[in-house]
Amino acid sequence: MHKKGVIAAMIVSLSATLFGGAQSGVNIDPPVASVIPKVDTVHGDIRVDDYFWLRDRTAPVVLDYLRAENEYTRSMMLDTESLQDSIYAEMLARIEETDMSVPVRRDDYCYYSRTEKGKEYPIYCRTKVSVDSAEQVLIDLNELCSGHAYIELGAYEVSPDNRYLAYSIDTTGSERYTLFFKDLQRNVMLSDHIANVDDLAAWANDNLTVYYTVLDDARRPFKLYRHKLGTDADQDRMIYHEEDDAFWLEITKTRSERFLLMVSGSHTTTEVFHADAEDPSGNFSLIRPRETDVEYYIEHRDTVFYVLTNDGAPNFKLMEVSVNDPAAGNWQEIIPHRDSVLLDGIDVFESYTVLYERERGLKKIRIIDVKGNNDYYVDFPEPTYFLGTGDNPEFGSELLRFKYSSLTTPWTVFDYHMGTRVREMKKRDKVRGGYDATLYQVERIYAPADDGVSIPISLVYRKDMMKYGENPMLLMGYGAYGWSYEPYFSSNRLSLLDRGFVYAIAHVRGGGEMGKSWHEQGQFLRKINTFTDFIACAKYLTNGGYTTSDRLVISGGSAGGLLIGAVINMEPGLFKAAVADVPFVDVINTLLDPSIPLTVVEYTELGSPFDEKFYWYMKSYSPYDNVAARRYPHMLVTAAFNDPRVGYWEPAKWTAKIRALKSDDNLLILKTNMDAGHGGSSGRYAELRDFAFEYSFMLKVLGIAP
Repeated sequence: MHKKGVIAAMIVSLSATLFGGAQSGVNIDPPVASVIPKVDTVHGDIRVDDYFWLRDRTAPVVLDYLRAENEYTRSMMLDTESLQDSIYAEMLARIEETDMSVPVRRDDYCYYSRTEKGKEYPIYCRTKVSVDSAEQVLIDLNELCSGHAYIELGAYEVSPDNRYLAYSIDTTGSERYTLFFKDLQRNVMLSDHIANVDDLAAWANDNLTVYYTVLDDARRPFKLYRHKLGTDADQDRMIYHEEDDAFWLEITKTRSERFLLMVSGSHTTTEVFHADAEDPSGNFSLIRPRETDVEYYIEHRDTVFYVLTNDGAPNFKLMEVSVNDPAAGNWQEIIPHRDSVLLDGIDVFESYTVLYERERGLKKIRIIDVKGNNDYYVDFPEPTYFLGTGDNPEFGSELLRFKYSSLTTPWTVFDYHMGTRVREMKKRDKVRGGYDATLYQVERIYAPADDGVSIPISLVYRKDMMKYGENPMLLMGYGAYGWSYEPYFSSNRLSLLDRGFVYAIAHVRGGGEMGKSWHEQGQFLRKINTFTDFIACAKYLTNGGYTTSDRLVISGGSAGGLLIGAVINMEPGLFKAAVADVPFVDVINTLLDPSIPLTVVEYTELGSPFDEKFYWYMKSYSPYDNVAARRYPHMLVTAAFNDPRVGYWEPAKWTAKIRALKSDDNLLILKTNMDAGHGGSSGRYAELRDFAFEYSFMLKVLGIAP
């Protein structure tokens, strides 16, 4: 059993003895984070941040401390190493290590990616549509990753004539990409490369001009540039500078390939500019000036822009307007607002308009035949499922590709023939080892919140393992930015389900599962609904016989980590264990520092702590600010050293403060990935290792034998 150390009064060197004990296989005491008070006074509130010094990523003592935490974590998990290996082997045995995606037709080529056994990353390829065409490897991430512990592909855009490839790579996890270009016809890299870019790019129709965005010091895409192949990037022309720190820039292109679209947006407001893709030297024209809390998104067909907007329509409506005069005063409504249905997205083809709607938390596909003047819905029989848009590059296509999954149905790619209404399954991910979906039960239930609102919960468990009140459970949650926590399939999850776990998702307010109002009810000065909803779901599940508090593990990442941090302060005795992945827990300190990436953008979700009413409201739930001398569940906290979204110091400071104050002997460990960013390990095998570690932690603290 580990012990709490005495908090030092100043920074001290970490002794070699600390590391020596772990290397010999003996459990060691947890590292002690020194206390160096930093005092702030905001709105009359005197705040002391004892662990502020952990923000200095260049200080040797900080690096030593993080490594010591990792060594302590390894030591405390030594007894699970064989279990980790077993779970990793289980998960690996279920996947097709050598596999290929469904090819995507674009003009005379089919584009796809494939994986090879033993290699961490995909290989991106194409073939000509003609029979017996040889494969051409476009980029191999395994080769590009040489010398790096991490790699992420950002932009991946082929020129309209299919000759050139523009792609961007991040090799640290910092989300600062470098843009490269390859001549696919000659199969050679071009000398052009552009550093410090975002993960999006778009081609003009001359096949030589590329638009891209660069990042400011806070990693916000804030300037749009135009580059011509073969020229010096230092001479690239800046097209637009977004000066409002709460907005970021994106560059896209309509499926019709007629227009380039520059979108400036925050969490609540957008503004769109368009340019003729045929004129690489042309200017961008504003469609509608930004208006606070008004979002709109553009698609194109023939002489018409289609406008998806929430102007006077919280759940969005669809408008149309002439491309020649797209001012807001000319917009005409074609799909009205509906109180119970969220208009979640739109795809426009030459002969069809595809609407993605969400009703009672479930996504639907509605297809409008613009020539036949009729519309219909695609049927999905399961009680809870996930729909994802597929890759549909061809404007004139009669096929709609989409992805489908549920808690028991593996990821499936469909081609839907919009004219004949025939659904063609192109691929279903194979789960090796004899997976039988009929052995598992899926439910959709509703828990009453404190204010009487019904909160959806998605559940899956083995039919033969359901024992009243005795099941271990993993309860997941997020609840932010209007993002919906989808009930998708994971073969990794079978390692829990087949050990008797119930897996549950609490679709709490702050997310977008039940429409725009669902987001708004967990935003700004109603954020606490997110946390009380989750607690209500946990109590409903324990009172309803699905599990008990001493068998309940909760988990969430990023903004979901904020959720986890808040609820274990509010109801620590309700949960046996908690996993917080890269958790956003130091809310006030972070939002008081505009130099931290995404801070100012966050003001449009949670409010600004420089406004007194928001400050005191945040103070009431901020996990770091509300740590107290109380008992806490067993806890696994993860961090990533290069994370631009949640600084590694947030989980590190939070862990140190809880360890100093908690009144229990429950396990508290911090695991920092020193070579990754917000999404964790980039390699597929490394990701499985991460899952095996977290699952082993859960099994260990629940006392479930391997």
